[in-house]
Amino acid sequence: MTHCNPCTTPADTRTKLAVGAGPPVANPTLYRSLAGALQYLTFTRPDISFAVQQVCLFMHDPRDIHYKALKRILRYVKGTLDFGLQLYPTKTSGLVAYTDANWAGCPSTRRSTSGYCIFHGDNLISWSAKRQHTVSWSSAEAEYRGVANVVAETTWLRNILLELHCPLTTATLVYCDNVSAVYLSTNLVQHQRTKHVEIDLHFVRECIALGTVQVLHVPSSHQYADIFTKGLPTPLFTAFRTVSASYRPTLQLRGSDRQGNMKYSVSIFV
Repeated sequence: MTHCNPCTTPADTRTKLAVGAGPPVANPTLYRSLAGALQYLTFTRPDISFAVQQVCLFMHDPRDIHYKALKRILRYVKGTLDFGLQLYPTKTSGLVAYTDANWAGCPSTRRSTSGYCIFHGDNLISWSAKRQHTVSWSSAEAEYRGVANVVAETTWLRNILLELHCPLTTATLVYCDNVSAVYLSTNLVQHQRTKHVEIDLHFVRECIALGTVQVLHVPSSHQYADIFTKGLPTPLFTAFRTVSASYRPTLQLRGSDRQGNMKYSVSIFV
């Protein structure tokens, strides 16, 4: 793959990966090795988190279609070698989170995929792309499970900052593009249709009552967590990648001595 043709996105918007689709790969060990290596890359490349999560679901029985999806990730990485997650000084210090869910996105199990990204000021510090453990009966249920997951993560981050003697004085803002999930977070009436998500409901409502969290609505056009739940078209993926992952390409400056020998190399982020 060293001389492969780069592509603009790591995941296809049309292909749905399923269990047992197509012939098995000739070398399953190679597939598992590449998928495991890409998992380490997600530590500094959150833009490939969803694509890597998808190919890792089939490590027990990889097929050719899964291998093609894996090679697409490598092609995308080939074209974005100078990209990486950057942390830099910021004047704001509050926590802002975006959460989204792709309802019944798995064609084999019909489980939903949850994704979130959390910013401390302008820096992305936590993100996730994960398939939910249970099947959701509605999109509101899937979205609310995603809200509960990100509220739990922000609660943990607030405790970490408190132990570091940097307590937050303002509530964490959690943005969700599902109006029903936003209403459920503040509705104190326990309806029969929401009994199966009762634990998530009480957990989020308690955090809101304590003043540590506010769940707000955000339009889908500004839902940056979409990059962690589904394959996106190139323009939308590029826009969300720039905002949610704080990417800045690098310029390589090389210096040499009078004899022409390489002396130093400096990377500058633009």
